[in-house]
Amino acid sequence: MPVLLPPSRSRHSAQGTDAMETPTDHAVVIAGGGPTGLMLAAELALADVDVAIVERRPDQTIVETRAGGLHARTLEILDQRGIAGRFLREGEILQLAGFAWTRLDISDLPTRHPYGLKLRQTRIERILADWVEQLAVPIYRRREVTGFAQHETGVEVTLSGGERLRAKYLVGCDGGRSLVRKATGIDFPGSSPTLSNLMAEVEMREAPEFGLRHDALGFHGLSRSESGRVLAVVTEATLAATSQPSLRDLSDALVAVYGTDFGLQNAAWISRFTDAARQAASYRKGRVLLAGDAAHIHHSVGGQGLNLGVQDAVNLGWKLAQVVKGVSPDSLLDSYHDERHPVAARVLKNTMAQIALLRRGDDGRKAAREAIAELLAMDEPRRRFGAMMSGLDIAYDLGEGHVLLGRRMPDLDLTVEGRKLNLFTLLHGARGMLLNFGQRGGVDVAPWADRIDVVDGDYDGVWELPVLGRVATPGAVLMRPDGHVAWVGDEGQHGLEEALTRWFGPAAA
Repeated sequence: MPVLLPPSRSRHSAQGTDAMETPTDHAVVIAGGGPTGLMLAAELALADVDVAIVERRPDQTIVETRAGGLHARTLEILDQRGIAGRFLREGEILQLAGFAWTRLDISDLPTRHPYGLKLRQTRIERILADWVEQLAVPIYRRREVTGFAQHETGVEVTLSGGERLRAKYLVGCDGGRSLVRKATGIDFPGSSPTLSNLMAEVEMREAPEFGLRHDALGFHGLSRSESGRVLAVVTEATLAATSQPSLRDLSDALVAVYGTDFGLQNAAWISRFTDAARQAASYRKGRVLLAGDAAHIHHSVGGQGLNLGVQDAVNLGWKLAQVVKGVSPDSLLDSYHDERHPVAARVLKNTMAQIALLRRGDDGRKAAREAIAELLAMDEPRRRFGAMMSGLDIAYDLGEGHVLLGRRMPDLDLTVEGRKLNLFTLLHGARGMLLNFGQRGGVDVAPWADRIDVVDGDYDGVWELPVLGRVATPGAVLMRPDGHVAWVGDEGQHGLEEALTRWFGPAAA
C-alpha cells in the first residue's frame, strides 16, 4: 500500500523549505481508510477523479474482531466491479442472514450470491486496500484530519503533523466518533445505550462453556476464534463503565454470568460496545459529506454495519465524480442523502427490534423470540426478512413508474453480439448503461455517449427479483453506475431524456 511520506519527500507535495505551508491539491479528500473510505476511493478512482485518503493507521491491520462478513447485496456490488472473487477465495460461504438469532436461509432468493461470506474485517480491508493500490490512490498514513474550513470553491483540510490539503469536497468516513461530522455541526440524534457488551479474544486455563446463553442480564456467548483462543461476548450488568475495558472488567462480567472466569488470562484485545442507535440528521453540509459509521451507528447484531457503509460509498461515488468533473450539477449530491438516509434508518429500526427481543432472558421476551422464530420459519416471511437483512430488497424512491424503477438490476445471463455473459460484467468500469432489449439502434442517447454505454442484449424469459417476484423483460433499461434502475422503457423513449439529464447531467452540446 502506498504510504505518503512527510511533505518534503512526497511526490504530491511541494519541495523546499515552504513545503509544509503549501497545501496539496486533490479533487476529493476522504477522512478514514476503513471499508467505506476504501470503497469510496476506488469508485472515484474508477471515474478518473483525483482522490486521496487520510488514515491514522500505518496499515490495514486490525487487532480486535470487528465486522465478520459480507451479505449478499455487498457481494453483488463487489461483483459489479469485478472483484467479488478476491473475497470469495478467502472467505467461507455461509447462510449469514439472521434476525434476533433466528437464521434466515436465503439460498432460494434470486441472486447469483444467495448466501453470505464469513470473512473478518481485517481481511476485507486488506483486499480493498490492494485494489485501491492498483488504482493508484494515495494514502496519507499515520495522519488524521484535525480540522478544515469550507469556502465557496472547496475545502482546506488540516492534518495532524501540519500538512494541509485542498479539495473540492471532503468526505468523512471516520467512524462513529467522526471528527468531520462534529466539526461540520451535523446533528447526530438517536437513542442512548440500554446495554453494554464486552467482546474479547482471550486464553482460558479451564475449559469454557461454549455456546450462546440468555439470562436476566442479557445475551452472552463463548466460541473458538480463528486463532485458537476463546472469543467471548458478555453483557455487562450495568452501563456504569465507559473507560477502556480491562481484563478485570471481563473477569467480573464472566463471573456474574457463568460463576467463573474459566481461568481467564492473556487477552489479545478487549472492546466495549453498546446498542446506541444514532443517525446523522443530514449526510451533507455544503462541500462536506458523511458515509459509513460517521453517518450512522447501531448494535452489531445482524452484521449490517460494514455492508451499509460499503453500499453508501457505491451510491455516493459516481455522483460525486460527476459533480467534481462538472458533468452534473452540485444538486445531484442531495440525492445521496435522500436515498441512503432511509436505508440506514430501516437498519437502525430492525437492529433496535432485535435488541428488544434479545436484551433480557425473561419469559416474555423468550415467548416473543419463539413466536418470531415460528413466523420466520414460513417461506414468505423468511424470504422477506432474508432480503431485508442481506440488502437485496433495497429500492430507492425515484418517483412513480415501472416496478423496477429504483431497484437493483439482477445479474442476468445475457446474450450480447452472440456472446453469453453476466450483466454485472458490463458494470466493471462503474459507468452508466442503457441496456436495450428491443429493436437494435432504436434508442438514441448520442448526447450522453461520453457518460453511458449502450448495449444491445437478448434475454430469454422473465426476471426474478427478491420480494418483487417475476417481472417481464422490458424494452430497455437505464442503469446507474451503482446498478440501480433509473428508467424503464417499454414503448419508445418517453421519459428517457429526463432520466438521462437527472442522473447523468445535461446533454452535451
